[in-house]
Amino acid sequence: MVSMDEPIRIIAGVWDNQFVDLVSSAQDRLVLCSPYVSQDGAETVARARTGKAQIGIRSFILTDLSPRAVCAGATDPDAVMNVANSLAGGRVVHLPRLHAKVYVADGQTAVVTSGNLTSGGLGRNYEYGVLIRDCAMASSIEADMLEYAGLGAEMHETTLAKYCQAAADARKAYREHVASTSRTIQRRLASALRAADESLIRARLAGGAMHTVFAKTVMYLLHRHGPLTTKQQHPLVQRLHPDLCDDSVDRVIDGKHFGKKWKHAVRTAQQALKKQGRIEQRGDLWYAMDAPSTPFRAPNTIAV
Repeated sequence: MVSMDEPIRIIAGVWDNQFVDLVSSAQDRLVLCSPYVSQDGAETVARARTGKAQIGIRSFILTDLSPRAVCAGATDPDAVMNVANSLAGGRVVHLPRLHAKVYVADGQTAVVTSGNLTSGGLGRNYEYGVLIRDCAMASSIEADMLEYAGLGAEMHETTLAKYCQAAADARKAYREHVASTSRTIQRRLASALRAADESLIRARLAGGAMHTVFAKTVMYLLHRHGPLTTKQQHPLVQRLHPDLCDDSVDRVIDGKHFGKKWKHAVRTAQQALKKQGRIEQRGDLWYAMDAPSTPFRAPNTIAV
């Protein structure tokens, strides 16, 4: 354990004991942000929470469930579900291109590290990071991660269960692909990956239009970077949502091409936010008119 007179401490090498201490200490909420999650990592969380009070939906698991990461064995969706179950209904959020490894308990203790929620990341690899017991800093880190989580797709229990099956099919097709050069096998893999991708995109859109996701993103970017032109926003939006910003898809009206479909969705989002009085355009620059979102705002709840 780390004494309270040591608010920041370097963690080098194996750090599973510090991770267990952090997870077991959580009384109200827990944020686990890891691109890769394995069954070993899930079992570590379960052991850490054994005999502890349930903390449920005020906990978040932020991860990258992209099909190619799943096929490569980097992330196991079933393990992610097991982590959520260990936290009595912890909320799972999928964020493509997530790379941060951040763990926060009650907004009071945080670990920022290179270690994923895997056996290697916790107990075998030489990892490096810092353990923070400064409440102001830990709370700020927690708020940052939850604001970023608001841009992802919340994977409710039934959605995650369906995706686990789609991911299992994709993994099977991937193994067959590796073992064979058959065009039939290659087509089967492409079909399985496409089905898994579509499952995640449905979760990302949560039954709404693409511009609802982009509206949250525009607010996030203006809060983070200050006033931005639409042209400046485009690459930032695409970097956050590569799965939704396909440059090969044009908007076509009456046979005429009107540019990239996702860029039109960004414009629609801007106009909707402008009508709500949340952003304002002055010249070429867009300005945020409200304060940043507060911690624990549920993903996918912006009104557009």
